[in-house]
Amino acid sequence: MSIDWKAAAKQHQAAYVDDLTKLIAIESVRDDSKKTADAPLGPGPAEALQAFLKMAERDGFKTTNLDNLAGFVEYGEGDETIAILAHVDVMPAGEGWSTEPFTLTEKDGNLYGRGTSDDKGPALACYYGLKILKEQGIKLNKKVRFILGTDEESDWTGMNHYFETQPEPTMGFSPDAEFPLINGEKGNATFTLTTQGSNGGDYRLNQFSAGLRENMVPRDAHAVVETDDNEALVSAFTAFLDEAPVTGDVHIDTDGVHFHVIGKAAHGMEPKNGINAGTYLASFLKTLAFGGDARSFLELVGGNLHDDSRVHKLGLAFTDDIMGDLTMNVGVMDFEAGQPGKIVLNFRYPKGMTADDLQTKLTQVADQNHFELSKGREMVPHYVDPKDPIVTTLMDAYREMTGKKAAEPEVVGGGTYGRLMKRGVAFGALFMDHTPDTMHQVDEFQPISDLMMAMAIYGRSIEALANELPD
Repeated sequence: MSIDWKAAAKQHQAAYVDDLTKLIAIESVRDDSKKTADAPLGPGPAEALQAFLKMAERDGFKTTNLDNLAGFVEYGEGDETIAILAHVDVMPAGEGWSTEPFTLTEKDGNLYGRGTSDDKGPALACYYGLKILKEQGIKLNKKVRFILGTDEESDWTGMNHYFETQPEPTMGFSPDAEFPLINGEKGNATFTLTTQGSNGGDYRLNQFSAGLRENMVPRDAHAVVETDDNEALVSAFTAFLDEAPVTGDVHIDTDGVHFHVIGKAAHGMEPKNGINAGTYLASFLKTLAFGGDARSFLELVGGNLHDDSRVHKLGLAFTDDIMGDLTMNVGVMDFEAGQPGKIVLNFRYPKGMTADDLQTKLTQVADQNHFELSKGREMVPHYVDPKDPIVTTLMDAYREMTGKKAAEPEVVGGGTYGRLMKRGVAFGALFMDHTPDTMHQVDEFQPISDLMMAMAIYGRSIEALANELPD
């Protein structure tokens, strides 16, 4: 039996949008401050996982919930397991949306809302591909597990819990990137520089904050500064805004001059796609006569870390012929007078270098600026041979559905669950040739037509992997 995948996707569009509306309405941001025994990552991720599994149960699938940390939907039989790894958590919405971030909004053929692109929209499109196979009675010769994580945007606690408690899949993909296919992902390492909150000089930095997560370019930055001449400081900042590629505002209050800078949010894997409000604000403030830790903080953030995603100023610039450039995102910047402050840096590094190389240089930077350095999560570079059947089978399905016969797999800086499997790749759902990447940004969206095409591609791909891929 042959399925007309594009027609099948179109027939399921209304039901898909209805289900996505329910998922987008759940603010599934990890929040450890609200964790409980039943919601170990906070209420949002657990609720989103339960909602997704309930949809699958409605459709007659066998489901399993692993302690509200991860869950899976299962279909098919066989000794081998094809894994599809998606996530139901989302990034914080942040400021500046033109629509309600947790209300699915359709406008000009586009679906807006936090998670429409990363990753609820693609995950649900892929699930619907599996659902169509079940509805059509297609027997699968391999077991398919559709696995859902609950904190892909932070520590991967949920998916790690799955791999610690369940058999490892043979191969698979993550619908959490872009088409045509990602067969290589850079390494990912996070470092935190910590300083104390001392002040000195003619200006006092009471507070500085920018950034929500290390893997997100900060859109907004705020600071409060005390000085003897507030009007002169306001005038200087206004002149700075006239020249800089950011907007903002400033006002005087009883505790000092309040600054707000607005840049452009973007995914931390490519900081060039954003404008870092935090480093721009620091680049203005560092020209003033601060002292103590405040001066070190502002000079580092607004100097060597400012507008240098390729890390030339720190002497770390590196490029691999296959994986491309090392990149750095200055994701979180916090300073409060009299309290410890921090700068959180996220690096995406290609093969040919290691996180230890980064740590050696950053230790020198920390020592020179009186910071303490700590290393956070690290993931080494991941690469699957383009000739591996997992790559060729998925690429054939993509070419068949889109007619783009010249398409080839790619390497990116993003990190997906695909790297958890030796034969794991990332596969859609963003069509970069005609749709902008709005992951981790305000007004995140996906065209409904793209999501329907993705549904067709995913359905055909699962069919081919489970029935046509050689054992």
